[in-house]
Amino acid sequence: MKTFLIKDATIINEGCVEKASLLIENERIKKIYKGDEILPESVDIIDASGKYLLPGVIDDQVHFREPGLTYKGDIYTESRAAVAGGTTSFMEMPNTNPQTTTIEELNKKFEIASTQSLANYSFYLGATNDNLAELKKVDPKSVCGIKIFMGSSTGNMLVDSDKILSAIFAESPILIATHCEDETTIKNNLASFHSKYGDDMPFRYHPLIRNDEACYLSSSKAVELATKYNAKLHVLHLSSAKEIALFRNSIPLSQKRITAEVCVHHLWFDDRDYDTKGSLIKWNPAIKTQLDKESLLAGLLSNNLDVIATDHAPHTMDEKNNGYFKAPSGGPLVQHSLVAMLELSHQQKLSIEKVVEKMCHAPAILYNVVDRGYIREGYFADLVLVDKKQWQVSKENILYKCGWSPFEGNTFNYKVTHTFVNGALVYENGTIINTNAAKSLVFDR
Repeated sequence: MKTFLIKDATIINEGCVEKASLLIENERIKKIYKGDEILPESVDIIDASGKYLLPGVIDDQVHFREPGLTYKGDIYTESRAAVAGGTTSFMEMPNTNPQTTTIEELNKKFEIASTQSLANYSFYLGATNDNLAELKKVDPKSVCGIKIFMGSSTGNMLVDSDKILSAIFAESPILIATHCEDETTIKNNLASFHSKYGDDMPFRYHPLIRNDEACYLSSSKAVELATKYNAKLHVLHLSSAKEIALFRNSIPLSQKRITAEVCVHHLWFDDRDYDTKGSLIKWNPAIKTQLDKESLLAGLLSNNLDVIATDHAPHTMDEKNNGYFKAPSGGPLVQHSLVAMLELSHQQKLSIEKVVEKMCHAPAILYNVVDRGYIREGYFADLVLVDKKQWQVSKENILYKCGWSPFEGNTFNYKVTHTFVNGALVYENGTIINTNAAKSLVFDR
């Protein structure tokens, strides 16, 4: 493995911005040089003058579609897109085919990733109404969490038994991550809107069908169960202002038992975009109003919301080019998540330090990830260099297997130029460098 010196970078880390150089050796950050310290020679030097050096992004919610749905994406193609966007670690969801609801299927995913992934990885074990015994077998040191669909967003993984939900919250050996939407509310709303507008219903009604009340009913139930059983709960992809009140807590993240996440698309788009974007921004939970978007950003800035993730979930354009009732929910995001959030900093809506906190530091704290998420001597060299350079998203530079992005046509003012995973250079100026550097994430539990 090569030894690299990243020279004269502007490092963004732990709330600080400072000029320094960094030595990578044997997978890890060997030394950070500040001031007039003498730099080593006979190493591969990367001139980082004028560039930001960030910890690699840790995305705690992606759907990479393998096994069974690989025509949409797979672990290789989507991790390739991830490292091109500065994401060096991911945690992947269980709604594949077959579903990841047994230890056997979970292990198969780890085996695939060990040879195919360009980014570090872990996988959730999915909960059902009848697999509590499997959930209790997970290895807390290698499995990121238990995923519960408290709303059947995809597939048939809805856990709707109160008895089973109570048992999972009482007995889960690791963090529980939940998709929270109330199924009864959604079904009633769907029937009402379908009767009124028929099969040609506009996409703008999606947030009225999967509305804030559906989200709040389910999120509040999850919080109630976690409080009752002292479970470690992480509520995924909050989408409404109403839900934020459930997470008002000023204690440090490391002390929280109940946490919440907001996704890139809920911070970027709002319901005014449906008429132009249509199915491309159809997600579950739905993108809602401008007020919801602004409230989510405020919740992030106040630390009531803890993590920024993507819910990356690719579908083909053939699938998306359908009417409301047939077009699937979800879209690809990992290649553009970091630059989109840096664009919000360019717009002065949040600081670059806050972007790094919520996309790099916070997931590492929340999941107890060992030696990642920070730029520290001795930590794994998962690093991203970002240039202040304007560029436009186009079909020619999109790396998702599905070949499209909801950001196509957008101009960003920051561009990822280099990505390191465990000290290996895996992406450089538009070129993917295939290496076998990725590792299974380890959790200190």
